[in-house]
Amino acid sequence: MPKTGLNALLRPEDSVLVLIDHQPYQLANLNSHEPQMAVNNATGLAKAAKAFSVPTILTSVLAERGGLIFSQITDVFPDQKVIDRTFINTWEDPKVVDVVKATGRKQLIMAGLWTEVCVVMPAIQALGEGWDVTVITDASGGTSVEAHEVAIQRMIAAGANVMTWLALAAEWQRDWARMETAGAVTEVMKEHAAGSGIAFMWEQQLLNTPIPNAAA
Repeated sequence: MPKTGLNALLRPEDSVLVLIDHQPYQLANLNSHEPQMAVNNATGLAKAAKAFSVPTILTSVLAERGGLIFSQITDVFPDQKVIDRTFINTWEDPKVVDVVKATGRKQLIMAGLWTEVCVVMPAIQALGEGWDVTVITDASGGTSVEAHEVAIQRMIAAGANVMTWLALAAEWQRDWARMETAGAVTEVMKEHAAGSGIAFMWEQQLLNTPIPNAAA
């Protein structure tokens, strides 16, 4: 798969997103990111996928013990059943892989907790099977900064792409003239992109502020 050129960029119509193990147990030992930010970013990613109608698979591991996927994520897809696994490696579970394959899409996007375990294994396996894999690093996280960063290096060496969730949303949008998604993307930015969202709202405030009448 090409790593450069226009065709190397991600397209919503060719993308499928797998969100892996965003659960309380994993969050309890998340040390690579501020936990609140990890939840925010994963939620922003989920909402961006919904805005672009990108099929999104939600999967957990041993949810009875590890806890349910964060409600901030499941609330984005209220009618969707979470696929619970015993496999640590998501890509060894046919229940998940069959759903992904049924979408007919080859740009496979992943994010999850922890990066060094639950993301790196399926990413490397899927790469070996010919998938175009992209890992969203700031919607993932590890047990330490080192664990997260080494996992990212390992996946890059194996051929994976890495991005942040806001960069992915911008790549899917590509052109602000695409009005069918521009409004929804802007709403996600306002809710989850911190400074970028605040800057947009400030811009709207300024545009709607009357210019004082100097003569008066």
